[in-house]
Formats: sequence, structure tokens, C-alpha cells
Amino acid sequence: MANLIDNTAAARFEMPVEGHTAFVTYRRSGDTIALNHAEVPRALEGRGIGSKLVRATLDQVRSEGLKVNPRCSFVAAFIKRNAEYQDLLA
Repeated sequence: MANLIDNTAAARFEMPVEGHTAFVTYRRSGDTIALNHAEVPRALEGRGIGSKLVRATLDQVRSEGLKVNPRCSFVAAFIKRNAEYQDLLA
């Protein structure tokens, strides 16, 4: 699986996989980042790509010292299921 790319021009974290791109859109504000929408192309669905994408995104957010406002229901559910990321919540 490819690495996470912070496409600042498009305001989204991207993960290229097998010729497709899964992504999480965001909006930064000070020391907080709102994760607005996660999307995995249909061709990649059902393979855990969304979870890998969100995990990589949250790891990147942590490395930048930011707090998260999970506006995307998938991201919010992922954080709820994975206690190791709950400290990132704004």
C-alpha cells in the first residue's frame, strides 16, 4: 500500500492504491483539523482501505500535534472503536 500524501492544494489526505485514490478531506484551523469526508473508490471497497486511510491520517495529524474534529461519520466511528486515537479529539 502506498504512503499517505497531504495534498494541501486540494485540502485532503490521499492514499493511492492500485491506480485509484482514497482520500479524506479536511479543513485546518489553528491547532485543530476538521476531517470532513472520507471516500474510498468502489473498486477498493470491502478491503479495509478506509480504515488504513483513516489510521494513516490520524497518525499524520498526531505527528503534526493537531487535534481532530471528526465531521465524517466513518472517521468518528473509527476513533470511537480505536481508543488509541481518542486523545486526538478536540
